[in-house]
Amino acid sequence: MSNFLSVHGTVSGVAGFPNCDPEGLLGPVCKPLEKLCGDLAYNSLSQNVLYQADYFRDPMRVNTSAYKAHSQIAQWNNEGTTVNATYKANFVKVKRFIMIKAEADSMVYPNEGEHWGHFADGSLSKVLTMRETEWYKKDLFGLQTVDKAGKILFNHTSGNHLQFSREELMGWVDFFV
Repeated sequence: MSNFLSVHGTVSGVAGFPNCDPEGLLGPVCKPLEKLCGDLAYNSLSQNVLYQADYFRDPMRVNTSAYKAHSQIAQWNNEGTTVNATYKANFVKVKRFIMIKAEADSMVYPNEGEHWGHFADGSLSKVLTMRETEWYKKDLFGLQTVDKAGKILFNHTSGNHLQFSREELMGWVDFFV
């Protein structure tokens, strides 16, 4: 792959049900949904049947054996029970990563995940930037390597998830790719 363009992508996973911020107005509904999702997400059946479960990264469960063994995002991030050296070798081969974040995203929670950030392990309130995450600090899949090589470019939109114009998309393709 030469260049990778991610527009509002869930590259670091999501920690909540879409449009359901556990700390927001719907918190009394969202918190039980979040717990139910976490209880059901980390088994082989859920991971093999529900592609959305592949992107669920519950910061309250990232140190559990179920997360490490069954989570697809854990495997991609090399947080699982085994390290896949091929993931890192292939990741660093990409010439450029273009990461577009929706500043008002209500689907990707936290939306910092669109720029490789996420909640701190064990927290649903402290958001880490890309460089503060363990997968960056330990260079688990090559993120630090590509960042230090200047291969990651960041941009943003002001709207919600996948709210961008054709002109914006073509501008990113023309400018970055």
